[in-house]
Amino acid sequence: QVQLVESGGELVQPGESLTLTCAASGFTFDLYYARWFRQAPGKERELVASISEWGENIQYGDSMKGRFTISRDNVKNTVSLQMNNLRPEDTALYICNCHRGTRDFWGQGTQVTVSL
Repeated sequence: QVQLVESGGELVQPGESLTLTCAASGFTFDLYYARWFRQAPGKERELVASISEWGENIQYGDSMKGRFTISRDNVKNTVSLQMNNLRPEDTALYICNCHRGTRDFWGQGTQVTVSL
């Protein structure tokens, strides 16, 4: 059974840091791109960051560059997102995705709220 389980989301203040983790199971993780998306109420789903199968290709959304870092561990089958200097506009449900060709697996998401 394919599972993507996100964790680490919480309420933080502006300027603080947070690390999200997605644990994958039920498929061959190192054959898939791993991505983080986010979705805020009333807004479209947005790509936050992506990392290729062995980490050689990494990309970020424009507003995340320099603040967020994506990484993966193909032994533990996890993908992480280190988020620094968080802003209120980073508030969203953060969703893990694994992608290969026409196949996509999705997690349920973890909520990040940035507020005083």
